[in-house]
Amino acid sequence: MNKKDIANIRKQFKLDNHLMNIREIFNVYVKKESGEIYHQVSQPFQMLEQEPQELFLANFKKVLSGALDAKLFELKFQRDVEDSAQSILFEGLQADSMDDWNESMLEIVAKMFANTVYEFDTVVTFIRCEYRKVTKKRNAESEQGGDDEVYSNEFILCSLNKIDQPKRALLFDYIEKEFKSYNVVDPIINLESPLSGFLFPAFNDNAADVNHILYYTGKVNQPDFTFIGDILNCEDIITAQEDKDGFELILKEVIGDEVDSRVISNVYEEIDKVVQEYEASEEKEENEAPKLDFRDIERILTVSGVEDVDTAKVEHAFKSIIADETHEFKASNLVPKSIKISTRLADVTINPKDLKNVKYITYEGKRCLLLEVDEEVVVEGFRLEANTL
Repeated sequence: MNKKDIANIRKQFKLDNHLMNIREIFNVYVKKESGEIYHQVSQPFQMLEQEPQELFLANFKKVLSGALDAKLFELKFQRDVEDSAQSILFEGLQADSMDDWNESMLEIVAKMFANTVYEFDTVVTFIRCEYRKVTKKRNAESEQGGDDEVYSNEFILCSLNKIDQPKRALLFDYIEKEFKSYNVVDPIINLESPLSGFLFPAFNDNAADVNHILYYTGKVNQPDFTFIGDILNCEDIITAQEDKDGFELILKEVIGDEVDSRVISNVYEEIDKVVQEYEASEEKEENEAPKLDFRDIERILTVSGVEDVDTAKVEHAFKSIIADETHEFKASNLVPKSIKISTRLADVTINPKDLKNVKYITYEGKRCLLLEVDEEVVVEGFRLEANTL
């Protein structure tokens, strides 16, 4: 799934939307430490009052929010796994009755708490939905009637949420005109910050892909590998941060510890070109996001001005750093949004493309950081005087 696919689904979570029919909602309250189910309730989503509907819809949007490979990950199911999450979810998706669907979802809950202990109570929420995506608008000038042409697919979304204990507070009673202590004993479901979640199946080219699932983690670049492997029974993944860190280590292995700022700037510009060409492509939705193997990295380093680069050198760096010369980096993971230059005197944050305007020089025996700028420099409302070296 690409970010556009995810955004299209996320924006449909709103009240009375005919493009997103949430059929059932199933909530399971699980006790901490023991993992025992304290309560469960399943009902048609439309039977909820409006305010609970709005709260849940906002929660479902959270589960589909965040950057790919940082908070959202498209996972591939492992093959030949007994009682796999894939088969359970598929059966649940095909279930004719609410009881059969509930039974399948309880099997997922059992997997979630079989070997995982939380220090707080949790609520697991499942919904079963029909998602309709408009592919062709009806011609308003045509005499032919009918609705817009749409793709229609069903999916299951799961959200795991923490139970917070209410805090004591002071309130003002308008009727009695006095301040009173406010003691609430009912626990609060924290729908603002889901711990984790998933959407099954994934969607590619407007079609359901039951061999993949979209996984959500509540912490950036910190997926729960136990959840991924033991609960969802999916293959291992690499986060965007891990991809970026591995790429930087390969650069150091090939280039060395010292490098001209223009070279690094050129490297990021070349990678960004690959990303931008993909984003501008009309076939973007049909094509997979661009990835770079060791041959691509060799080409990028060569055109960026790195000396003495050859295939064997880059391939060896892949083997020594990642232990896999066939590894492919996702291009969008490699270009940082900003680069931070840290010194004892100050920290400077710049755009990667502007790194070529930064120079590290020695002047009169002193090390200096030289920034090339096109305009006047203003500090606290004062324009700095320009000196000539």
